[in-house]
Amino acid sequence: MMSSQALDLLLAAVGPERPWAGVSVRAEYRPASGDKVFPPSYPQSQEEGEFAGSPYLFEKRWTNGEDRWVVVLDQVPSQANRVETALLDARDEGRIRLPLFELNATTSRGPVRITSLEMPHRFADAYMRDSRIDGVRFPNTEIGQYVRAVTARDVRALFEFSPESLLFGAWDSHRKGHQAKFSPRAYSSSIVGLDPRLGQRQGGRMDPTNLTGAVKDSSKDDWEFMIPGEKKAKTKGEKLSERGHGNIAPNPAHGGVSITRAQRSGWLSMAALARLRFGDAPIEAARLARATLAALALAGDRLAFGGPSVWLRSGCDLIHTSQYLVFEGEGEARHEVSLTSSEAIEVFHELRERTAKAGITMSEETIHLEPVPALAKAIEYSVAKSTEPGE
Repeated sequence: MMSSQALDLLLAAVGPERPWAGVSVRAEYRPASGDKVFPPSYPQSQEEGEFAGSPYLFEKRWTNGEDRWVVVLDQVPSQANRVETALLDARDEGRIRLPLFELNATTSRGPVRITSLEMPHRFADAYMRDSRIDGVRFPNTEIGQYVRAVTARDVRALFEFSPESLLFGAWDSHRKGHQAKFSPRAYSSSIVGLDPRLGQRQGGRMDPTNLTGAVKDSSKDDWEFMIPGEKKAKTKGEKLSERGHGNIAPNPAHGGVSITRAQRSGWLSMAALARLRFGDAPIEAARLARATLAALALAGDRLAFGGPSVWLRSGCDLIHTSQYLVFEGEGEARHEVSLTSSEAIEVFHELRERTAKAGITMSEETIHLEPVPALAKAIEYSVAKSTEPGE
């Protein structure tokens, strides 16, 4: 079975001889519709020439031995978040056994759930620091002190309760004294589009009845209409458009990018995992723990990107044309494997069980948190404001 082959390769990769430098993932895509995609946009472009003034991110890269322009479709942090989301979905569905911190807040608009697989800074996130367990602030709880006392020499606390922090990076910058920093990512991935050509688009809105006129105080639901000629709507609060009515004349809008194809490049570094230390745990247990983390990264990668297509955002739906998962060694040493998400999860579960028997355990517990009063108020305000009429 492919899962047993992958398991053997991972065990060898963390062994004393370490024949594999890491696992590379290469995938190619075509846009689902035509040749145009919409990359993420940024406030201001620093590009020159044909890309001047564009809100997208362009750069030159060596691709198949050629110096070519690419447009960035998804950066490393975003790809890590997509893997974490896929892991959370699989956990919620009961497909994968993982630890989880879960903060639950009650608001006037309904319950809000925020998990450690969604928090930007993972185990060191402000949501964690500003939460409580049974009325005790998280940093003062037994588990809070255990997790936040982690060091580079002993990462067992994170392996047990926040393994994603070891794979995707984290930094407890608010801890007093020596700060735990795991910013070098063991797993990384990004997607770019090749041979970009800027597109053009005119954005506007047509009102079915072509409403014209003015409004007396558009902030009120019981607003008063003013006939054109009585008063021209020139100031804020008096325009029909502020109530969502009327035509908007076509005007220039960022128009996406035409590409020949898209490429994803992923890398799981065995050298980065080899740097992790597990205190006084037996050598074999530490090796198994590293293999378990590697298997978790592959499971997340397959869950997020192993399907027939990848949806990045509106207007950026990509269809796989090919994908490869390869164990890379010194020189030309390569071993390609085929691994589904179910097979990768099977390998992960097997390795976590072996690691537990060797003396290092990964929890599968859900630890429930509640926000401190100030954070609860901030969440309430944010949620209520976002759902106000007219927002």
